[in-house]
Amino acid sequence: MTVLKEAGVKFYTQAFHKWEEDMNENRFSRLNQYRSMWILVFFDLPTETATERKVATKFRKNLLDDGFAMFQFSIYMRFCASRENTDVHVKRTKRTLPKKGKIGILQITDRQFGMIELFHGQKEIDPETPSQQLELF
Repeated sequence: MTVLKEAGVKFYTQAFHKWEEDMNENRFSRLNQYRSMWILVFFDLPTETATERKVATKFRKNLLDDGFAMFQFSIYMRFCASRENTDVHVKRTKRTLPKKGKIGILQITDRQFGMIELFHGQKEIDPETPSQQLELF
């Protein structure tokens, strides 16, 4: 009887540890690099008239209000913890699309975004012209 009881306790302990490991895995899996997503919105909107500038500014402000950040001019990005959350923000962006212009929405995983290679060049600076030397003698 004691042997069976010890075997039962051992089995229960192993099962509990397995369950605990699974729970820890599931808790962190929602922040998985393959599950979390980035949304990139690319746009080229006309800005020739005051009305067009107003529409373009409103679209840009809607992106900022929805948590997007400027990546480059006319490219905005947003991190989403899950694909479901990504769908919500993509639908919200689609609802605010202007009638004119070109707009692209790209969804990529955090893993893919992590492989981006960024290069920051420097502006060329003209060399300073030497100042005139004064002679005192």
